[in-house]
Amino acid sequence: MKLSVIMPAFNERDTILTALERVKAVEIEKEIIVVDNCSTDGTRELLQQIDDDDIRIIFQPENFGKGTSIRTAIPYCTGDYTIIQDADLEYDPQDWHKLVDLALEKDLGAVYGSRVLGGPKAIYSHFYWGVRFLTFLTNLLFGANLTDVATACKMVRTEVLQELKLNCAGFDLDFELTDKLCKNGYEIVEVPISYHPRSFEEGKKIRAKDGLRALFTILTDRLLP
Repeated sequence: MKLSVIMPAFNERDTILTALERVKAVEIEKEIIVVDNCSTDGTRELLQQIDDDDIRIIFQPENFGKGTSIRTAIPYCTGDYTIIQDADLEYDPQDWHKLVDLALEKDLGAVYGSRVLGGPKAIYSHFYWGVRFLTFLTNLLFGANLTDVATACKMVRTEVLQELKLNCAGFDLDFELTDKLCKNGYEIVEVPISYHPRSFEEGKKIRAKDGLRALFTILTDRLLP
């Protein structure tokens, strides 16, 4: 079993090398695809110094958004499954074992790591409740049974991921991916994961406007053919 790891990055100079070390330390056969979204803080320069055959690095010419970075990497994925890993330290790659074991045991199309099942942790309560609302809406409109639709820890069978026609450019891709998996009849199963949220001062980038875009995406994906 081989895992393709997509790591979108934008201005993560303080964490990206540690994040890559943690990813490489996971004892699963894998390939790593880093997509730098035109960082301006020195992240790009750090990545340019990496000489590692296991890491493919793609440099975007402009800041196209996280969703575009993920879509850019998908065609390069050759693993049996593909997982998304942020370039910060909020998610622990060692939790991947739980996702992989369940996916192989039950031959699943998609497995998500749920921060809620792992014990809710949040610095900002309005984000927590916003995610709960968007999760409720996704379950209602798409017949899913999720606890954390906004988790960045999403693992999908690569051939399935490459067949989906994803269009979103920003954080809303997390929701579009879920919507289209559900519309295509794929069951999404969750496992509990650990989560270490960071503050805005530490580099957190998602904002309230991203929640509105997510809401628009969910409604659009449900209402349009």
